[in-house]
Amino acid sequence: MLIKEIREKSNSELFKEIDTLKEELFNLRFAQATGQLTNSARIKTVRKTIARIKTVITERAMEAQEVNG
Repeated sequence: MLIKEIREKSNSELFKEIDTLKEELFNLRFAQATGQLTNSARIKTVRKTIARIKTVITERAMEAQEVNG
Protein backbone atom coordinates (compact mmCIF):
# COMPACT_ATOMS: atom_id res chain seq x y z
CA MET A 1 0.00 0.00 0.00
CA LEU A 2 1.40 3.36 -1.00
CA ILE A 3 1.59 6.29 1.38
CA LYS A 4 -0.73 8.23 -0.93
CA GLU A 5 -3.41 5.56 -0.52
CA ILE A 6 -2.94 5.59 3.25
CA ARG A 7 -3.32 9.36 3.52
CA GLU A 8 -6.62 9.23 1.60
CA LYS A 9 -8.25 6.96 4.21
CA SER A 10 -9.88 8.05 7.45
CA ASN A 11 -8.48 7.11 10.85
CA SER A 12 -11.19 4.51 11.46
CA GLU A 13 -10.37 2.84 8.13
CA LEU A 14 -6.68 2.88 9.03
CA PHE A 15 -7.30 1.21 12.39
CA LYS A 16 -9.32 -1.51 10.63
CA GLU A 17 -6.49 -1.94 8.12
CA ILE A 18 -3.96 -2.30 10.95
CA ASP A 19 -6.08 -5.04 12.53
CA THR A 20 -6.28 -6.87 9.21
CA LEU A 21 -2.54 -6.57 8.62
CA LYS A 22 -1.68 -7.74 12.14
CA GLU A 23 -3.84 -10.82 11.60
CA GLU A 24 -2.09 -11.47 8.29
CA LEU A 25 1.30 -11.01 9.97
CA PHE A 26 0.35 -13.55 12.63
CA ASN A 27 -0.66 -16.04 9.96
CA LEU A 28 2.56 -15.45 8.05
CA ARG A 29 4.66 -16.01 11.17
CA PHE A 30 2.71 -19.17 11.93
CA ALA A 31 3.28 -20.43 8.39
CA GLN A 32 6.97 -19.64 8.68
CA ALA A 33 7.27 -21.53 11.96
CA THR A 34 5.62 -24.60 10.46
CA GLY A 35 7.71 -24.42 7.29
CA GLN A 36 4.80 -23.66 4.97
CA LEU A 37 5.72 -20.07 4.07
CA THR A 38 6.69 -19.67 0.42
CA ASN A 39 7.14 -15.89 0.23
CA SER A 40 9.13 -14.76 3.25
CA ALA A 41 9.45 -11.22 1.85
CA ARG A 42 5.74 -10.69 2.52
CA ILE A 43 6.45 -10.48 6.28
CA LYS A 44 8.72 -7.49 5.72
CA THR A 45 6.19 -5.82 3.44
CA VAL A 46 3.35 -6.21 5.95
CA ARG A 47 5.48 -4.88 8.82
CA LYS A 48 6.47 -1.81 6.81
CA THR A 49 2.88 -1.15 5.80
CA ILE A 50 1.80 -1.26 9.44
CA ALA A 51 4.56 1.20 10.30
CA ARG A 52 3.49 3.55 7.50
CA ILE A 53 -0.10 3.54 8.71
CA LYS A 54 0.93 4.20 12.30
CA THR A 55 3.14 7.07 11.14
CA VAL A 56 0.24 8.74 9.32
CA ILE A 57 -2.00 8.33 12.38
CA THR A 58 0.68 9.91 14.58
CA GLU A 59 1.15 12.78 12.13
CA ARG A 60 -2.58 13.48 12.21
CA ALA A 61 -2.60 13.43 16.01
CA MET A 62 0.32 15.89 16.13
CA GLU A 63 -1.42 18.22 13.70
CA ALA A 64 -4.58 18.11 15.81
CA GLN A 65 -2.56 18.95 18.93
CA GLU A 66 -0.93 21.93 17.22
CA VAL A 67 -4.30 23.29 16.12
CA ASN A 68 -5.89 22.81 19.54
CA GLY A 69 -2.85 23.64 21.64
